[in-house]
Amino acid sequence: MPCTVAVGGFFGDEGKGKVIAYLSIKDSAAIAVRGGVGANAGHTFVYRDHTYKVRMLPSAILNQSTRLLLGAGVLVTPSILIEEIQKYSTSNRTLVDNQCGIIEEAHILRDSTSDHLKNIVGTTGTGTGPANSDRALRTLKLAREVLELSPYLCDISSIVNEAIDEKRSVLVEGTQGTYLSLYHGGYPYVTSKDVTASGICSDVGIGPKSVDEVLVVFKSFVTRVGAGPLLNEVTPEEALARGWTEYGSVTGRQRRSSSFNIDLAKKSVKINSATQLAITKMDVLFPLCAGVREFSKLTDDAKNFIQWIEDETGVKVVLIGTGADIFDIIDLREIR
Repeated sequence: MPCTVAVGGFFGDEGKGKVIAYLSIKDSAAIAVRGGVGANAGHTFVYRDHTYKVRMLPSAILNQSTRLLLGAGVLVTPSILIEEIQKYSTSNRTLVDNQCGIIEEAHILRDSTSDHLKNIVGTTGTGTGPANSDRALRTLKLAREVLELSPYLCDISSIVNEAIDEKRSVLVEGTQGTYLSLYHGGYPYVTSKDVTASGICSDVGIGPKSVDEVLVVFKSFVTRVGAGPLLNEVTPEEALARGWTEYGSVTGRQRRSSSFNIDLAKKSVKINSATQLAITKMDVLFPLCAGVREFSKLTDDAKNFIQWIEDETGVKVVLIGTGADIFDIIDLREIR
């Protein structure tokens, strides 16, 4: 479909980067545009045994024909963005909205030294909260004021809407997850803005009628970084025994974990108006499914798990991740 919005269904770290990287190639995406917060969100994916990590660019960097855009709602840390542009040689296809907010050293200092943000909320210390605070106060510097970003500046909403009108494939990539939304998460243990599908669309500058599919991404188990409630949380030792041990791609902190929470999934589907679901890391929950790329070859317990989620949420699972590589995926979109 021309415009697909992908967002996290839990607390982030669901595998949105892998999904966007896969879809950008599989669907020959003309545009991948990122909404969300800023460099506090790292997206990691693997292709041919090489690990890619992005904190500013959309995760569609592997498709050389996909333009990489940052919507006006994204906070930009110029040094990180420039480093990624140079690392992945994307200068000829990266565009930044004139009105993106800029994270400066003062924001990082405030974030990393605030007892409330760092020690109670458990933020990443990357300056996003203080920067969004300044944006609300209308004192934040914008991208149009930063000389080093001038080669990349434009009106992102116009470009994206034009592509949608012309029926070109557009991927809209969210950050964090539904329950880290400033409005719909477990406040105050949340990020500094709304990161549901509605918020991501607002960041980019597209209206709800322009969206064809809302793809909510869940992991086969639940993880979160930082403070805040996590129902049925397991100990680090139990997580290790289950193969659930993960570390944040930005902070390096060990992620807390629990089993798949169907009640949270059902609410997330409603909040985001999900039309499609993706389930990642099925190989962690069902090791015999590692690397499987056909639904018929999944084990019965894995198939039952997928069916349970569909029955409870009322939404079809169209992508199933079975390994680290972006093509370790079962794509059911054409038959579902």
